[in-house]
Order: sequence, then structure tokens, then C-alpha cells
Amino acid sequence: MPNKSLTKNNLEEVIQILKQELEEIQKATSSFESVLRARLIDLIVEAQELYVLYKQLKKGKKEKRFEQKKRGKNYTEPVGLKIIAKKEKEIISMEQQKEKKRLYREAMLQVHPDKFFMKEKETDIAAELTARLIEIYKTESLETLQAFHAHIFKGNTQLILDDSASKVTISSKLNYMQQEIEKLEKAIELAKNEQLYTILTEYENPLTFVDELKLYYEERILQLKKRTRKGI
Repeated sequence: MPNKSLTKNNLEEVIQILKQELEEIQKATSSFESVLRARLIDLIVEAQELYVLYKQLKKGKKEKRFEQKKRGKNYTEPVGLKIIAKKEKEIISMEQQKEKKRLYREAMLQVHPDKFFMKEKETDIAAELTARLIEIYKTESLETLQAFHAHIFKGNTQLILDDSASKVTISSKLNYMQQEIEKLEKAIELAKNEQLYTILTEYENPLTFVDELKLYYEERILQLKKRTRKGI
């Protein structure tokens, strides 16, 4: 019994050490990401807005082709984008408008798809969230934006550990603790392999990555402007 108890204590200590290591990695990565966001916020927001516009124009062209196909070769679509009745804008104070802008920019940073990984292809979910965010910012109330902002940030978990092991019947407490250690070790490995953490730990000056990202976003904005020129 003493040996078993000692083993249990040792495992508990290892779990706490691993949890602390994971927390420190996540905290460092999150802080670095916040710095990058703060320095690139204008470029990120512009790129996001242009990307949503590009998706909307692309969808509109697809729908137009489909309608033409349905109605035959002689069908001619009216020139111009489809006009959608706009909601009457609510008159709000300068202070409320300033708060809306703050919430909008914060939420935009949270949902921007590439997360600084410099990937060209964004997910449809992120694009849909962005489109909805823009719509709320432009046409709906401060209260609606506050609610959507809260909704987005509820899911702001950088790394979620799989808790399935806790739902499985485990015959031994020691086995369960060993599984927890394995999960934490895997989570730490994944966290260390994230691009931002690699940059943070391997670059002599991690902030030089800002210049790389700035160039990336400037090129991306230029490309998106070309693609959406007719819609701007």
C-alpha cells in the first residue's frame, strides 16, 4: 500500500508540472498573438472585409449563372448587383458608435481565419462569422453587437483537451492518471509545434515576424482588391 500511495503522489505531481508547462506555453503564445494583432489590426480588418466581399461576389456570380442556365441562353440578367432592402439605421450617439467600433474590431480579430499561419484558404465558418459580424456592425444595434461579441468570445479557447477519458469506466485510478499524463504530453507537443510558439522560441527577435505578416496582408489586400474591384 505505501508504494502504491507513493506512486499515486508521484503521478499527481507529474500532472501538475505538465499542466503548468502547458499553461505557460499557451500564455506565452497568446500574449505574442495579442501583440501581433495590436500591430496589424487595420490590415487584418481590411483583409477580412475584402475577403467577405469577394465571397459574396463569387456567390452572386454563381447564382447568376445558375439562373441563366434555368431560363435558357436568351435570358439576360439585369445589370448590377441585386438590391436588397436595407434596414433603417438606428440613430446612436458618438459614444455608442465608438463602442460598436471597438467591439467590431475585437470580434474581427477573434474570428479572422488564418490566425497568422499565412494560409491562403480560410474556412467557411470563419467567413460566415465575419459576414454576420459586418452585417451587425453596419445595420444593427449596439446591444445586438454586444451579444454577438460575447457569443464569439465564449468559444475563445486556445487549446481544448479531450475529456473523453473521464467518461470511460476506469478500473484503476493509476491508469486514469497515466492517461491524463499522456493527454497532457500530447497537448504540450501540439502547443510547442504551433507556428507562433515556434517563432517565439526560435526567432532571435520574434517581433520581426510582424514585418513578414505585414507584407503578407498587404499582398493579400492588393490581390483581393483586384478580385473585388467591380464590387467596391
